[in-house]
Amino acid sequence: QVQLVESGGGLVQAGGSLRLSCAASRSIFNINAMAWYRQAPGKQRELVATIARGGPSKYADSVKGRFTIVRDNAENTVYLQMNILKPEDTAVYYCNAVQYGNNYWGQGTQVTVSS
Repeated sequence: QVQLVESGGGLVQAGGSLRLSCAASRSIFNINAMAWYRQAPGKQRELVATIARGGPSKYADSVKGRFTIVRDNAENTVYLQMNILKPEDTAVYYCNAVQYGNNYWGQGTQVTVSS
C-alpha cells in the first residue's frame, strides 16, 4: 500500500502558474505509473498527465504544452508544474498511483483559476 498526499493548490489568476506536489508514504521507484487527475464541479474525473517508471509521460490534449509532470524517485514525490493556467483548469486535482492492479488516490487539492 501507499498513501499519497497532495499539496500546492490555491487561487491564481489566469495566465499564472502553480506547482502541485504529491508525496508518497514509501518509495515510488517500483510503482509502474504515477498520474494526476482532476475533477471539476459536475464533471467526471479526467486524466491530466501520467508518467511511467521509466520516465515517459503523456498529457491530456487540453494541457499539452502548459503542464509538466515530473517524477522524483529519490524524494518519493511527483510534481505537476502548471503554467499559463486558464479558468477551465479549475478543479480538484488528485494524485494517483497504480501498482499490481491496485489504484491509490490522494485526498485532492483545489486549484481555482480566476479570469
